[in-house]
Amino acid sequence: MVRRIIKIDSDKCNGCGLCAQACHEGAIGMVDGKAALLREDYCDGLGDCLPACPVGAISFEEREAPAYDEAAVRASKAQGRCSGGGCPGARAQTIRREPHEEPAPLQSRETAPISRLAQWPVQIKLAPVNAPWLQGADLLIAADCTAFAFADMHERFMRGRVTLIGCPKLDAVDYADKLTAMLQNADIRSVTVVRMEVPCCGGIVNAVKTAMQRSGKIIPWQVVTLSTDGRML
Repeated sequence: MVRRIIKIDSDKCNGCGLCAQACHEGAIGMVDGKAALLREDYCDGLGDCLPACPVGAISFEEREAPAYDEAAVRASKAQGRCSGGGCPGARAQTIRREPHEEPAPLQSRETAPISRLAQWPVQIKLAPVNAPWLQGADLLIAADCTAFAFADMHERFMRGRVTLIGCPKLDAVDYADKLTAMLQNADIRSVTVVRMEVPCCGGIVNAVKTAMQRSGKIIPWQVVTLSTDGRML
């Protein structure tokens, strides 16, 4: 049948994921860092995703497509499937620590270390560009491998910061567009980049530089480089 359905321009898409979160039917998901219409029969053609897109990458088109299958959408939700915006792994949330979770100083700590993760999600490609926890944040942008190489990652770098991680080699995306939108939309106070000494990690540094230039924001920022054996260089 010919009906109205959404169309996503992958060239315009910056991978923010806001459309996937706005799609109550789960028709939209993220594929290789870009939004994609995963199930045509889940798209009701009403366009709740359109106003959520900050770059105008979504529009309507009239074309041949399967009919909207409301029963299949309900069944998918009942089974807790994560085909689109309903996935808990992509749902933005602030993590609040109770006062009793504050540890003793490092020198005298006898209990297990405390997580310093302040928000979810942590992947750059999943984090919403207008997440409330970005407002007034000191931002940590770290390569995936750094947390495994550096023993005190939580206390030394994550404590008091919003943490975003990524790997430009494995994700095969340019984070610059998304980081630019974050800097433009939120009053971010500072940016700390933690990278490994390997060349591919330079992609994260370049993305941050580009984002700061595009956004026109002049804020304190620094780059910390770790060796592959876990030392600060």
